[in-house]
Amino acid sequence: MSTSGSHSRARSPLDPGPFELAGGGVGVLLIHGFTGAPPEMRLLGEALAEAGLTVSAPRLPGHGTTPEDLNQRRWQEWVDEAEDAYRRLDERCDTVVVGGLSMGSLLTLELAARHPSIAGLMAYSPALRVATRLIWLTPLIKHLVRAWPKPGSDLVDPAAESRAWCYDRRPVAASAELLALQRRVRGRLDRVGQPLLIVQSTGDATIHPDNGPVLQAGVASQDVELRWLHHSGHNILVDGEWPTVARWTLEFLGQRGIAP
Repeated sequence: MSTSGSHSRARSPLDPGPFELAGGGVGVLLIHGFTGAPPEMRLLGEALAEAGLTVSAPRLPGHGTTPEDLNQRRWQEWVDEAEDAYRRLDERCDTVVVGGLSMGSLLTLELAARHPSIAGLMAYSPALRVATRLIWLTPLIKHLVRAWPKPGSDLVDPAAESRAWCYDRRPVAASAELLALQRRVRGRLDRVGQPLLIVQSTGDATIHPDNGPVLQAGVASQDVELRWLHHSGHNILVDGEWPTVARWTLEFLGQRGIAP
């Protein structure tokens, strides 16, 4: 575990800031995951931009800085940043779709519940529930323990970690906020009626293995596509099968007349 001042994965030289990629009238909002940063959305974003879409990937509060900063944040701040990014993109584009990785998928679903006009949704490794039960203790121990180490990586491609920027520790108070966000979103799935693509890996050691089917069954949408990967870890947008995820995303949008 790194003890450097940045508390990022020390081998990652990536800029953890937000990015935008210019394109046409269809905008795609891409929301990164818990303890991560926008670079993990970059490969997918570039593939979508090459297909003519406008891409926006904001940086959520407390991310891309330090675990201590993240521990000071509330889940409402993450929702507010996603909301602001959505509104900015909606002002520029005729049509907007939203996709998120892990916790970013929770924010995607929250936006969908608020804005029925969003044309489509992509939930990558949706974090409705995480695999470890330790998260249930975080509201009780957050004042005693600031952070705990992350488990070993489940990524398959040896180069995958170099494509992402993330903390090497899991802030406990922030994990309690993630738990609160999970509860909120699970209680609002019946308000989500947009076309939805869900992509999950059978090799994901971070989230509960039933998340994809539970999400598929829980939303109001009658147009839900659940796709499985078998040679990736949790971060399917940087692992070796990310080109497959990009292809599925473009097919999903194209088949519904959203993207070219």
